[in-house]
Amino acid sequence: MLASSSLIPDIKSIITQSRESAVRAVDHQRTLMYWHIGKRIFEEEQAGKERADYGTYLIKYLSEQLQPEFGSGFSVRQMNLYRQFYRIFPIVHTLYAQLSWSQYKVLLSIENEDSRQFYIAEAVKNNWTVRQLERQIDSSLYERLLLSNDKENVLAVAKNEKLPSDAKEIIKDPILLEFLGLKRESAYYEKDLEGAIITHLQDFLLELGNGFSFVARQKRIHIEGDEFFVDLVFYNRLLQCFVIIEIKTHKLMHQDIGQLQMYVNYYDRIEKLPHENPTIGILLCASKNDAVVKFTLPEGQKRIVASQYKLYLPTEKQLLDEVSKELESFEGKDAESK
Repeated sequence: MLASSSLIPDIKSIITQSRESAVRAVDHQRTLMYWHIGKRIFEEEQAGKERADYGTYLIKYLSEQLQPEFGSGFSVRQMNLYRQFYRIFPIVHTLYAQLSWSQYKVLLSIENEDSRQFYIAEAVKNNWTVRQLERQIDSSLYERLLLSNDKENVLAVAKNEKLPSDAKEIIKDPILLEFLGLKRESAYYEKDLEGAIITHLQDFLLELGNGFSFVARQKRIHIEGDEFFVDLVFYNRLLQCFVIIEIKTHKLMHQDIGQLQMYVNYYDRIEKLPHENPTIGILLCASKNDAVVKFTLPEGQKRIVASQYKLYLPTEKQLLDEVSKELESFEGKDAESK
């Protein structure tokens, strides 16, 4: 009698899951070990704090005693990391079993507490790998979300304390596409950029953020005998709505906004189900004039968003400068309204 066709796949799945659970358990125990070492170093350091150089001496002494027996994990650099680990996370219950020691090492490099808490929450919620966490930090995800949101709102959404209610709470400006490997000095057709996005769809979904899933590319729609093609269609389960993305490799024009508005109206009237929220449209453009966007769209609308794409990672300083400009602009408008 032959075994059922599902037997081998089921057993393979059990083996794989068990191995992964074992690896996670071992890594968590290793993380706890490093935390306890850091705690013990800190306590010893405090006992001898009357000596200004005691901390440096202690780390060097411990490394000399431990490294020959236990290996490079107890170098001076690593011992300093363990001490820093405890100082940043002084309560053991604040550690997350979902995060590996490699991820904690990446998080230790973040000086700003709010920023660090944001990346911790997002990494746990989205089950990011080390590479994905590094990419999001390198792309200044937190700072980019601050360009259109306040700090408390960004952290609340990240920690699942509130669901996003506005497209700008999860859609970034700029959107960074460095993973496409395209040269920023070169000119590209829209179909080239679209094709590269589809090729790197997993990375693009990571960049889009929470809750996005791919629906269609070059979606054909018929309107009274005329054919139109929507570049990219996604769905966001958090916002519970379709998200349409139109790619423009030139500077954004008012005609582009009108075209996207038509697609959004079509999806609202034909595709959207009664329980779903209104469709959101994103104009992904090489450059934009915010005033053109503002005066083309009805006042107070939140369903069409223009986001500039960049083919490289800007520096943190460049993005922080943008955040400062946005805050100054907001404060200026607020003062005028008063």
